[in-house]
Amino acid sequence: MSEVETVLSCESARAMVSRKVFVEAFGCQMNFLDGELAVSRLSEHGWARTADPEDADLILFNTCSIRDQSENRVWSRLGALRPRKERDPGLLIGIMGCMAQRDAESILRRMPHVDLVCGTRRFHEMHTLVERAETEGQVIAIETDGFVDIVRDVRVRPQRHRAYVSVMRGCDHKCSYCIVPTTRGVQTDRPFEDVVDEVRRLAEDGVREVTFLGQNINTYGRYLPGRPTLGDAIRAVDQIDGIDRIRFLTSNPMDIRDELLEAMAETPSAAGYLHFPAQHGHSDVLRRMFRGYSRERYLEVCAKAREVCPGIELATDLIVGFPGETEAEFEATRSLMEEVRFKQIYVFKYSPRPGTAAAEQYVDDVSDQTKRERKNELLALQDSISVERNQALVGTQIRVLVDGPSPRNAARLSGRAEGQHMVILDGSPDLAGEFVNVHVERATAAALYGVLVPETGA
Repeated sequence: MSEVETVLSCESARAMVSRKVFVEAFGCQMNFLDGELAVSRLSEHGWARTADPEDADLILFNTCSIRDQSENRVWSRLGALRPRKERDPGLLIGIMGCMAQRDAESILRRMPHVDLVCGTRRFHEMHTLVERAETEGQVIAIETDGFVDIVRDVRVRPQRHRAYVSVMRGCDHKCSYCIVPTTRGVQTDRPFEDVVDEVRRLAEDGVREVTFLGQNINTYGRYLPGRPTLGDAIRAVDQIDGIDRIRFLTSNPMDIRDELLEAMAETPSAAGYLHFPAQHGHSDVLRRMFRGYSRERYLEVCAKAREVCPGIELATDLIVGFPGETEAEFEATRSLMEEVRFKQIYVFKYSPRPGTAAAEQYVDDVSDQTKRERKNELLALQDSISVERNQALVGTQIRVLVDGPSPRNAARLSGRAEGQHMVILDGSPDLAGEFVNVHVERATAAALYGVLVPETGA
């Protein structure tokens, strides 16, 4: 190689190393993880992540199609980038995730300044797709079948002490309102050994808490040799040095079995927190939703979870304004909340999704104003429940994994307790990533406030 070629080669290498990618994720935790994995693959080819979109050479939106509100936010972000793309044609703009999977061609028609559209099972090829977009022009990469095989660079993650771990993708259920089977395909399970190996590598890199992710995680292992279960995965990961807390998302009530609850009860590192969306409190609405269980069955699962795992915290998702929802049916959701007394809820206004059974079979006949009022009513009810439940913890001592400075007050620290309680405390920033004992002094609906309890021992 000549001296000139050597200089050019070095300059090209420096340019590649300096390239930056900005990723904004919408929707579920799986989207956040997929964004991390895409960045992981890009980092192997000279890209670095930036938190500032103005500083980025590549802007990636990891999209969600569960509700139209998420899609509207993406359209707005894309439209705002058009003038910048005109000023800087070298800027790359990419769309990945569920919206990309469902609306790839319409995205490029409506937003011709977008360079690449990557579906839910091609993000592990992101480095190749970016190169193609630069040399060939607009790229569409969509696939609905097959397992996403990616060896993760465990060093690439936003938090040093926490990490998401995908154990499966897709879903075999056909809930009438849900577009996930269309955008993410049928269920595919990740090999058991791969899951355990990734957690082991994460632990070696400083992770203390892992959260298993799957669209319907209770059925993990259904298609694997030997049919290992989520409970088996929890027990195996509990044996890994350094892992002190294990969580998982998201559970379908129809698939929760006693074996999983027993694994949670018997495994020291399993967090006493179960998020399993009821979606509604009336059996007739659940039937129209194709959920596969009744109100009574859901309450049985709640009771069983609290029997097997004393002190467990329960959380749920709820939909208001599903087609045909009457005032009496809505009141059934209120009464479900009052009976179960959840740790937290997530409430969503129903929005019809093209291609789903609900959109094809039912008229979206509940007004947006009514949906908004019902959503606010449930949130207000949950606030009152949360205040009362959190007040009961005042005077107790809890174990907290410290995240770092509080987002709302950098002079204080924030972290999470086992039951997913947000905890605010005073202490050194050096405690980030450490487990500490906290004495709870006061509580609000959103958080617990306390002081450090000195560690005892030699």
